[in-house]
Amino acid sequence: MHRLFAFILMLCCSLPLAAAPETGEPTEEVRTRLTPLMERYMLDELKALRTEMAQFRVNVQEEVVQKELGVADKAMSYANVTVTYFFYLLAGAASVLAIVGWQSLRELKKTARDYVETQMKQITDTYERKLRQIERELQRKTKVIAENYREIERFQEVHALWLRASQEQSPQAKMDIYDQILHIKPGDLDALTHKADAALMMNERQWALSLCNRVMQVDPQNAHALYQRACANAGMGHEEQALSDLELAVENNVHLRHVAAEDEEFDPLRQHPRFIELTLDATEPAS
Repeated sequence: MHRLFAFILMLCCSLPLAAAPETGEPTEEVRTRLTPLMERYMLDELKALRTEMAQFRVNVQEEVVQKELGVADKAMSYANVTVTYFFYLLAGAASVLAIVGWQSLRELKKTARDYVETQMKQITDTYERKLRQIERELQRKTKVIAENYREIERFQEVHALWLRASQEQSPQAKMDIYDQILHIKPGDLDALTHKADAALMMNERQWALSLCNRVMQVDPQNAHALYQRACANAGMGHEEQALSDLELAVENNVHLRHVAAEDEEFDPLRQHPRFIELTLDATEPAS
């Protein structure tokens, strides 16, 4: 810039010399001698000025480029930082959402698992109760079936013993069979009354009387026991007791009227009016 000012100043100083012509010839010579120098100087100055202007332009362009590069660099830096912070923000938000979502999923999973476990426990408890009921019912029915099976076996065994007793002729053998029946079925009234009958056949009237009393304690209206006790009392000479028992026996079983009429145990009472009345057939008129 100082070259430009110096050139302008020199140009201004040289203009009066060129503008004040002299009347003589030396003026033309001086003009001719000074003009190339001035032109040369002016050309050099213009050249230098152009060079400086070009350099100045280059410097200005470089500065502008540097400024633009700096601005672009700062913009890129700001953009990078902004994007980085934005991604950090997104990452943080995603992390928070992931944690919250994971907590929600875990709670949902826990709730679903608890619900399923509760329902499964209820179903399991219900079926366990039903299975226990079925098991108890099966055990009860199994026990009943086993008892019925044992009862059938006892019945078959007792039935076989009754058949044997009916085929035996010896009172002692009958007595043994009745004892076996009583061993299988303790307190069986039929076995006790038939045992009393066998005792009468063995002339064991007191034993027969005791057996009949055992039956009467359980069944006071047992016609067979009353009849056997009447036989025992008749053989032992207890006429009134024998007739009372026979009367009760006939009242409970009319068929015993005919049996008593032919039974030898009542021979001591054969002529007794009350015995005759008791053994009188209902179809015959009283004489």
